[in-house]
Amino acid sequence: MGEKTLTRMDLSEAVFREVGLSRNESAQLVESLLNHISDALVRGEQVKISSFGTFSVREKSARVGRNPKTGQEVPIQPRRVLTFRPSHLMKDRVAAGNKSGG
Repeated sequence: MGEKTLTRMDLSEAVFREVGLSRNESAQLVESLLNHISDALVRGEQVKISSFGTFSVREKSARVGRNPKTGQEVPIQPRRVLTFRPSHLMKDRVAAGNKSGG
């Protein structure tokens, strides 16, 4: 699998080419969309994008962990973590891509 990374700039360029907005408008659209998604997650809301997947925030309670180097027990504070669950369509697309890559 390659090491290519899709960036905000790549997304803006795709909007520019495919939708026909100016480069500046395309960048603003991508930024606005990402801000809406981020804001919803900060509020603890789920973000469900049909045929793509669902982003959600999960509360993890405090627990005792272990330092793998020393074996010493250390407390882990409660925290919020971001999770992503891909849709079945996305899982199928990724799996099909793996088969064609040899």
